[in-house]
Amino acid sequence: MTTSARPSFDWSLVRSFLAVLDHGSLLGAAKVLHTSQPTLGRHIAELESQLGVVLFERTGRGLVPTATALKLADAARGMADGADRLARTLAGAQAKNTGTVRITASTPVAVQILPPILSQMRQALPDIQVELVASNTVSNLLRREADIAVRMVRPEQGTLVAKKIGDVKLGAFANRAYLARRSPIRQPMDLLGHTLIGSDTDTAILNGFRAMGFPASKDLFAFRTDDFIVQWQAVRAGLGIGFLASYMARTDADVVQVLPDVLRIPPLPMWLAVHREIRTSKLIRSVYDFLAGALPDAI
Repeated sequence: MTTSARPSFDWSLVRSFLAVLDHGSLLGAAKVLHTSQPTLGRHIAELESQLGVVLFERTGRGLVPTATALKLADAARGMADGADRLARTLAGAQAKNTGTVRITASTPVAVQILPPILSQMRQALPDIQVELVASNTVSNLLRREADIAVRMVRPEQGTLVAKKIGDVKLGAFANRAYLARRSPIRQPMDLLGHTLIGSDTDTAILNGFRAMGFPASKDLFAFRTDDFIVQWQAVRAGLGIGFLASYMARTDADVVQVLPDVLRIPPLPMWLAVHREIRTSKLIRSVYDFLAGALPDAI
């Protein structure tokens, strides 16, 4: 009795396949893997050739996975996770507290909070190099996009260890010069008569206004951007009133809080997440412990 031969393919191409699957385009996957679009395109084409199947449909909006690709995804993720666990175990086996640790954090945290902390850590742990990924998207620790993550949401994956660092206080802030030339603000309703700064696609601030009973829409904001650093700089420039983390406002004495005793905005929890394999890596453990000790005082 003859049996059909199993398809032969290069398992190293699986990483490229999963990146394209997760990010929906060669460009997005290339940024994550730090490679080029043409290289990823060749990887996908080669994998499709080796498997003898079509994995993605090319459309004007990106790459759409076929039914076959979705069926292969779980098995591919299992293999990739196993390879990552092996790599972390080998990395953690090194006795010396030297090497590189990759940290991911939101852009405001990466810009405002982490540099002073990393400066202190450099003096305490001079043999450790740091790669900092400043992004508002949540990196996947399980797939080795980062070793440690500072997040505003608690990770749900059971193989991650998450420690709550504290709560980030939020408020409405404006430049003193802006407030001096505009009408007084005595109650939340007065905000509607002012120039407000908010997000373009993020609805968190809008939802807050709606919770207070205001029928708010995106047009409520005279200036809109999803970049929180741009929002902060717009507030500093006196463009209008923005809704920011208190740790950002503390860096400029000309920026003051509006309605501090009246406008109550729920704080955001800050979490420090890491692989459960932290117990096998002295390198990552050292950075994790330092961040866990320094971050609470910074927020």
